[in-house]
Amino acid sequence: MAEGFLTREAGVREAYAAHAGELYGFALRSLEDPGMAEEAVQDTFLRAWRAADRFDPELGSLRTWLFAILRNVIIDLGRARAARPAIGGELPDQGHEPFEDILLNWQVEEALRRIGDQHRRVLVETYLRGRPYAEVASELGVPEGTIKSRVYYGLRALRNALEEMGYEG
Repeated sequence: MAEGFLTREAGVREAYAAHAGELYGFALRSLEDPGMAEEAVQDTFLRAWRAADRFDPELGSLRTWLFAILRNVIIDLGRARAARPAIGGELPDQGHEPFEDILLNWQVEEALRRIGDQHRRVLVETYLRGRPYAEVASELGVPEGTIKSRVYYGLRALRNALEEMGYEG
């Protein structure tokens, strides 16, 4: 993608055509409100256009950058919604925001795609599936120490990938 892509009107139109549908679907699942989802997508592209000089295709794809912006927009909208008085006497959820969990899960999944296959595999097997290191080592035909090392370096790579995507957790 050429430098200044989002600073040109045609570039913004192309980015919108390529990614708005997927961003909207994600926002709708997160916010469970079509109007707020539309608002979130529009705000995402407005923020992207304003911050176009900060987009670096060397660090990640335009899609990933837009999703990172969308994550922040959704969090902002969720906070604003939680701060408004509830309708019909209902109290807003205190503390737990499910869309933040959904966004975090998406970011971790995307970050896992960015790390090496060996690291990804041991992280999936040990962390996500809860399998013991010895069992994974036996299955892969490597020493248990190798699995421990791959987990250690895999977590570092995952953290770096998340930071590159703009995760601020």
